[in-house]
Parts: sequence; structure tokens; C-alpha cells
Amino acid sequence: MAEVDSSIDTVFPSRSVGRPASRKRSEAGRAALLLLPSVVFLAAFTYWPIGQVLLQSITIEVFGVEATTFGIGNFERLLADPSFGRALVNNLIYAVGTILPSVAIALALAVGLQDATRFNATLRTIVFFPVLLPLVAAAALFLFVFLPGIGLLDYHLAKLGAGNTSWLGNPDLALWSLIGLTVWKNAGYYMLFFLAGLQAIPLDLYEAARIEGAGSWARFRRITLPLLGPTMAFVLVIAFVNVITQVDHVVVLTKGGPSDSTNLLLFYIYQQAHENYDYGKAAAATVLSVAGLLALSFLSLRTLERGIHYEA
Repeated sequence: MAEVDSSIDTVFPSRSVGRPASRKRSEAGRAALLLLPSVVFLAAFTYWPIGQVLLQSITIEVFGVEATTFGIGNFERLLADPSFGRALVNNLIYAVGTILPSVAIALALAVGLQDATRFNATLRTIVFFPVLLPLVAAAALFLFVFLPGIGLLDYHLAKLGAGNTSWLGNPDLALWSLIGLTVWKNAGYYMLFFLAGLQAIPLDLYEAARIEGAGSWARFRRITLPLLGPTMAFVLVIAFVNVITQVDHVVVLTKGGPSDSTNLLLFYIYQQAHENYDYGKAAAATVLSVAGLLALSFLSLRTLERGIHYEA
């Protein structure tokens, strides 16, 4: 009987090979059909706009001339613009002033509130509340906080003997006022990711460290920080994205002033595109901003991955 089956398979090999091949083709077809809507939406709303921005950044248009040329003229004009340099410096200061404090505060809050108690749950809700507010609403709220003389901040500082301060009208303080608003807004958001990362750390490691005589700081430095490496890398990437994309508070509070002291890159791009109608320069600034964001994100991921310890 076995000899008959083997002879049949020899004469008709397609009966044993053709069915699995056709099954694989049908599965691939179903998978492609399921992925088709996502591919269409990605192509229409992600890749096509990216292609348009890249094309616009190298398209050189001259007023009064219908013919267009291609080159790096938009990038040359952008790098020669002192307003772009000021916006870039402001964004770097804004990045350092918001990422480091907000991540540090979020990590401290997550470590302090990781125990599942009713009191900690209440504090988590209070800390997370700013995340629920849209950035426009938070900026409108802080407009009353920063009002000179009658604002909430000056009201309490006056009780300590401090005079009235123009928080948004002083070029030396305006950017730092926006930094304070951003830290207040984002710290609770980053805290959620650190809380999730802390839940994945086995408690046996802490118990073993206590038996060995390790103190709280030693446990935090030797156990918590290394095992939070993947979470830290993810939070830093999200923080870099927020630094580039959050601009609503600038529009509501300062509009880039005074004296361009709060003009960030995204607001600069908005000015070039919708106020100056210089779409080539706006596209070039967008390309450089996204390229810098990708480079910083990649560098942070590679740097943190060298010391990351993954849970088995």
C-alpha cells in the first residue's frame, strides 16, 4: 500500500505539493487584503504629504516667473535667515529645559506613587489631571497665572515681598515661563510610562537586595534604573517629539515674542508658510526639523540600549 502511495506521489507530484502552495497564496492574498486599507491611509495621509514637503523644499519659485527650478536654494536662504537661527537656539533651550525636569519629576513621582494604595491613587489622579487638559486650555489658564501684578503667581510672590514681574513680556523670562508650563503639563504623562515599567520589575530582586543590605538609593541605582532602560528610551523619544510638535501655548501666550525670545521652530514654520507665504523656506525648515528629530531619537535609543537590561 505504501508503494502505491509513493508511486502516485511520483506520477502526480502536484497533488502533494500544489495544495500547500495554493494555501499559502490564499493566505498571502487575505493578508494583503486586510492590510490594504492601512496601506491606503498611510500612503494618502503620511507618505504623500512627506513627498510633497520634500519636493517643495527643493522647488525654487521666483515671483512673476512661471517656470520653476530645483535646487538647495531654499535651504541656503533658510540657513542665512537670523530668525531661523534664533528659533533653533530657542528650541534647544526649550528642549533641555523641558525634557530633563519633566522626565526627572515623572520618574520621581512614579517611584514614590508605585504602591497601590488609595492615597497614592488619589495623588496619581491629581498629577495626571494636567494631561487631560488640551494645551490651548492649559495656556489660557496660565495666561491668568502669569498676569503681572494681578496674576496668581505675582499675588503669592507679593506676600513674600517680591515685586510685580512681567513673566511673558520680559525677553529673559518669557521662554522660561513656557518651559514651566510645559513641565507642569507633561510630567504626569511621562509618569504613566514609568509606572508601567515599574510594574514589570520583579519584586524578588528588591527582596534579595534588601537581604544583602542594599539601601533604597542602591536599589534604585542598581535595579530600578537599569530595568527601566527600555521605558526611559521610549519616554525620551516621546519627549523629543513633543519638543518639536507642541506650539499651541506659543500661539496663545506670546506669538513668538517678545523680540523672538519664544519663537520655536514649528511657529517659525507657521510664520513662513501662512504669514510670509514662503512655502519653500517653510518646507526646508520642516525637513531640517524632522531630520534633527530623527537623529536625536536614534542617538538616544542607541545610547540607552548599550546599558539596557531586558526582562526575560
